Parts: sequence; C-alpha cells; structure tokens
Amino acid sequence: MAVHKRGRQSFVLENPPIITAWASIAGKKEVEGPLSHTFDVKCRDTYFGQKTWEQAEKRMQQLAIEKLASKAGLLQADFDLVFSGDLLNQCIGSSFSLCNTGIPHLGLYGACSTMAESLLMASMTVGGGFADRVVAMTSSHFASSERQYRFPLGYGGQRTPTSQWTVTGSGAALVCSRGKGPKITACTIGTVTDLGIKDANNMGAAMAPAAAETIKAHFRDLNTGPKDFDLIVTGDLGQLGKEVLLELMRKDGISIGGKISDCGTLIFDNTTQDVHAGGSGCGCSAITLCGYLLEQLNSGKLKKILFCGTGALLSPTSTQQGLPIPGVCHAVSIAGGR
Repeated sequence: MAVHKRGRQSFVLENPPIITAWASIAGKKEVEGPLSHTFDVKCRDTYFGQKTWEQAEKRMQQLAIEKLASKAGLLQADFDLVFSGDLLNQCIGSSFSLCNTGIPHLGLYGACSTMAESLLMASMTVGGGFADRVVAMTSSHFASSERQYRFPLGYGGQRTPTSQWTVTGSGAALVCSRGKGPKITACTIGTVTDLGIKDANNMGAAMAPAAAETIKAHFRDLNTGPKDFDLIVTGDLGQLGKEVLLELMRKDGISIGGKISDCGTLIFDNTTQDVHAGGSGCGCSAITLCGYLLEQLNSGKLKKILFCGTGALLSPTSTQQGLPIPGVCHAVSIAGGR
C-alpha cells in the first residue's frame, strides 16, 4: 500500500529526511556573481587542473563529494548511496567521478532538473528506510555543454537574447535519517510536457510549462498553496522562462508573483555579467541550493521553500532532427532546520 502517496504525483514524508550537510563548487564566472560568498570551493581555472573540460566536470564532482564528507565529518565510505547525473553523454561526469570509490551509485538524467531529481530520490530512499546517508549530486560546465549542445567555442557563434549561460559548478547534499538541518517534507514528481518549442537557445520557455504543471500538481495533491511557502524557487528558467511561468499560472488563477524566484536569475548579476536571460545547467540550481538556499533555511531566514528543478530533455540528435524540446520539473518541499 502506497502510504506516502498523495494525489497523482506527490508524496509526503512523515519522518522527514534531514539535509545534514551540503557543498558547492563554483567556476570563474560564478565566483564573480552575487552568490560568490556562499560557495565552498571557488576555482578560476576552467579546467580545474585537468586536460579537458569533460575531465574538469568529473573533478568538480570529486571536489563536491570530498567537501561534503569533510563538512559532515564523515568518510566517503560512510555514504550508503549516491544519486547523481550531469549533462554529458552517458553522464560520464558523474560515473567517472565515482570510479573506484566503492560507493554504490545510481545514475540519473533529468537535464537541469537533476539536483531536484536526485534530492527527491534520496528523500524517498531515506524516508522509505532503505538507507541512512544518501548523497544527491550533480554538475555542469559551460564549455562542455556548449560543445555538446550548440557550437564549438572557437566557432564564435552569436548568442541570442533568449539564451542562457550554462553554469560551471557542482553541488552535493547529504540526506540522512538522523541529524540536524533542513528537512524534506514532501515531493512532487514531474510529468514530461511538450508545447512544441524547438529553439535550443530558448530553453526557459520550453521548461516553463513543465514548471507550471508541477507546481499546480504540488498545490493540488497536498492541499497547499503559495501562502505556505516563503519562496518558490525554480531552476533554471531564467528571466524569460520565469515571466512565461508567471503568465501560465495567472491564466489558471494562481498568483505566485510575490513568492517566485529562479536560480537562473539569482546566480549572476545581469547588469554586470553578460549572461543574456540568466543562468542554466545542472550546476545552476545545484550550487544555488547547496550554496545559498540551504544556508538561508538553516539559519532561519527562510522557513519553508518549494525547490522546483526544471529540465529541458533535448539531445544533440533530437535538435539536429528538428524535434521539439520536452520539459520536466520536480518539486521538493524543504523546511528550515530551526
């Protein structure tokens, strides 16, 4: 019997898992942004001491889990399981980073929703009594993403006003059955939504409908609403996608204007950093959550947030074939640690 399930897509955690530690690794452009003071490791070398950008992404995840273990006062061998993924083909950033560590690993692909997806899966695993210490982790790298999804950097292609800047960063959170910290109280699993948008340089608009559907499902399934949250944080719609989301919600008679924020608009300063519509990539919501948001919750400055990771489920092949971009969004309700 599905005792935790509520409605079609959501579930509650009667013994809420606790996020006891978190770690964030940030690249050069991210360190120059407004959230710089919240990151644990700041690196201005885009290669992170490696020979390629893909190996740099592997190194970012290694640094994230090393820092997480250090902050938690644990050994990596103490972790029961890692849920992780990234934007690279076959998620090699995640699998290569865990080679020969001996840590059980389940790889995920949710595009830019991967931080929320891994956190959701970790909460189910701990809340269901299958593990005590589970890591949720992801990463992205500007250069490896551009090479894979758009053009080689040397091509010098012009970026459109709707485009977003893929964040170079990695975030990791430790979800435990015991301890102190912010608590995961409920989650909503997203549905794949496709409204026919084909422009890979306008992913905010492609993901916004999925965000709207998941937020509405969370409200409906759990009999809650905007008033119950200090902040509803999407990641990463950017400025344009955020405006599309607000309009879609308004059409359904739901006002979230006073509560909504977006990781893609928080991570950079759009007045001084040339990022066009904002930030994107798995690392965008990951380091915003594991650098800024969890600290706000843990300090009591925020009491409860709805963290809504959004992902554009395209691939180089689907884009080359002219297919539209499906989107997905997963929502995690997190209550403050005090």
